[in-house]
Amino acid sequence: MKIVIDGMGGDNAPYSVVEGACMAVNEYGVDIIITGDEKIIKDELNKYDCDKSKIEIVHTTEVITNEEKPVTAIRRKTDSSMVVALKMVKDKKADVVISAGSTGALLSGGVFIIKRIKGISRPCICAGMPTMEGGFTLISDTGANVDCNKQNLVDFARMTDIYAKKVLGIDHPRVALGNIGTEDGKGNALVKEAFEELKEIDGINFIGNMETREILNGVCDIVICDGFIGNIILKTMEGSVLSLFKKLKEVMTASTKSKIGALLMKGELKKLKELLDYSSYGGAPFLGVDGGVIKAHGSSDAVAIKNAINQGIKFYNGNVLEEIKNFGGLDEQ
Repeated sequence: MKIVIDGMGGDNAPYSVVEGACMAVNEYGVDIIITGDEKIIKDELNKYDCDKSKIEIVHTTEVITNEEKPVTAIRRKTDSSMVVALKMVKDKKADVVISAGSTGALLSGGVFIIKRIKGISRPCICAGMPTMEGGFTLISDTGANVDCNKQNLVDFARMTDIYAKKVLGIDHPRVALGNIGTEDGKGNALVKEAFEELKEIDGINFIGNMETREILNGVCDIVICDGFIGNIILKTMEGSVLSLFKKLKEVMTASTKSKIGALLMKGELKKLKELLDYSSYGGAPFLGVDGGVIKAHGSSDAVAIKNAINQGIKFYNGNVLEEIKNFGGLDEQ
């Protein structure tokens, strides 16, 4: 298999991409393609010790930024590092594409370049949220689809269930519907309709409604919601964790007494930070398009890139794409 990485996408690119790629080659022995400015990438690659025969550089002359309109950028910047990487997956020159660049552009490119799987109503982006138990809860959708119908939510559930089984190794993922209460009959019309559909699907361990405040407690493995709600959940959780650690730092450096206490608790605080660190998960897969697409966090460091590559390897080896195609094709018939 081959993984292609958008070498110019993300706040720390191409430096984090190159270092992460080298780490992945050393640890997993995977073949990697990096798209972007060849000179910059080569100069960075020379700093690291790895089997460079496993890393191919494809030179590109353009970069898509977060400030650009996604669809327009994808159509106009045909020699951008992101578009070239997406086309490599479309043309079967690579199996999975990873990018820490513009989320909107990557999702647009997934749909317009790689194309949607037939029989899937809409693709979804599936982000992993760390839990206090040391695991992850997958949230689908987290922004690809602001407006949804019940079939969209059902497809999100089925695709994410496959991903959790094949990539995360969870035998019977607990699937919940994000809601304002746990009782049957709660929620708006969309959620109520999706609830009735989900409880009838064989092979999915649907546990009913879940209040989103329980996500960090790990009460389920998958939360299903529309992209509007999912994006709010994700960004609220991320912001809360960042604010918490910022405030802890302020409190623990406010006086000599608190500094001593912080020093004594240094090990425990480090463990807590690692527990809630998004980089240990890697990235969010874009499920429902005809190729592996993984969106890494915009501020991904080398470890996050390496973990996203590992995620891509598991996506390919788990045959996720074919599993989704199988149920999508049946629905279409």
